[in-house]
Amino acid sequence: MGIPILKLGECLLISIQSELDDQTAVEFQEDLLAKIHATSARGVVIDITSIDFIDSFIAKILGDVVSMSRLMGAMVVVTGIQPAVAITLVELGITFEGVLSAMDLESGLDKLKQELGE
Repeated sequence: MGIPILKLGECLLISIQSELDDQTAVEFQEDLLAKIHATSARGVVIDITSIDFIDSFIAKILGDVVSMSRLMGAMVVVTGIQPAVAITLVELGITFEGVLSAMDLESGLDKLKQELGE
């Protein structure tokens, strides 16, 4: 089963509720990019609160998802980054440059709406 992607106005909301395996991560990447294209979403909030640890492949996919979403014109906010995940991302050189972050999904959505001028 894939990761649900919800549409709220011009934004897409994703809350990853379990650790990602490689196949699910690749499917998530494809699904999100297709949804951005289909809905012309201007913003994406990706909540990763439930992810306690991340391996190099999943980290790369997540970094790629953020970069690809931005290339498609969607502003991205990543929320709920756990300390171990932040450490791993930095150690792997994945910086999410220019990407907003927030502590939780609600704060992330508020930040995104503010940035989009809603």
